[in-house]
Amino acid sequence: MTGYAVSSRESAAGTLTIELKSVNSRFLDLQFRINDDLRSLEPLLREAIMARTARGKVECRLSFGRKAQGDSTLATNDALLSSLASLQQKLQVQFPDARPLSISDLLRWPGVLAESEISQESLQADVQATLAATLDAFVESRSREGTVLETMLLARIGDLEQIVDRITPLVPQAVAAFHQKATERMQEALGLALGTAANAAPTISKEEAQDRIRQEVTLYGIRIDIAEELTRLSGHLKETRTIIKKGGQVGKRLDFMMQELNREANTVGSKAAVKELSDAAMQMKLLIEQMREQVQNLE
Repeated sequence: MTGYAVSSRESAAGTLTIELKSVNSRFLDLQFRINDDLRSLEPLLREAIMARTARGKVECRLSFGRKAQGDSTLATNDALLSSLASLQQKLQVQFPDARPLSISDLLRWPGVLAESEISQESLQADVQATLAATLDAFVESRSREGTVLETMLLARIGDLEQIVDRITPLVPQAVAAFHQKATERMQEALGLALGTAANAAPTISKEEAQDRIRQEVTLYGIRIDIAEELTRLSGHLKETRTIIKKGGQVGKRLDFMMQELNREANTVGSKAAVKELSDAAMQMKLLIEQMREQVQNLE
């Protein structure tokens, strides 16, 4: 599901900003954009986000802008300078012709100009508070999208139920029409066969031939009867509606229901004996596919 939220928090040391945004994904994929000096906070962020989200490609940005120092005098990292001086003396013994570090080199050396220390406990508390506010807004934005998707899915379920209700009475009519038409054709074919073999002794009686025709027509009629598939479709649609209404983390359960609905619709299409049933199966598959695409976005 898509969602976006950003929150900022002011402290004595600077401004902390956390931004969350997500796009659709069947699984949870977390990506972090964090400065190296704040990288230790990633596990805290990951745990909190995973506790509130289960699906989507989620990107988290954490930034911290330090406030400018009050006076113009910059402090130096004396411990680092001492280490550099000691190391330079050692290297000059081995490389006497090497140029020593200049003042400019030292000032540009990472960490030489020390910034004011920030309490890690205070920073972590600020991150937790900011993240909680950001997650609340983030989940709320995804919830609003979920409401829109719920309306769409329930509308598609209603359309599918209407199709099932419309074609259910047609099934026995289609089977009966098939029985009559197939019987007439087989009787006609049998009559022609007996006519061409008028001088030959019949191998079976007319009563036996009629019984064989009824058996064959009945067996094939069972194969094209889709009453059971329509009953299962109705049950799956009711269960899908119940899952959506219940709410919570429904994405994976609805994924499964889409598979079951699609399976039944495919069977209806393959067994359809008349064009109206075949067209209805195609309409159902189209509606189910529209639902399936959106269900993959739900959490």
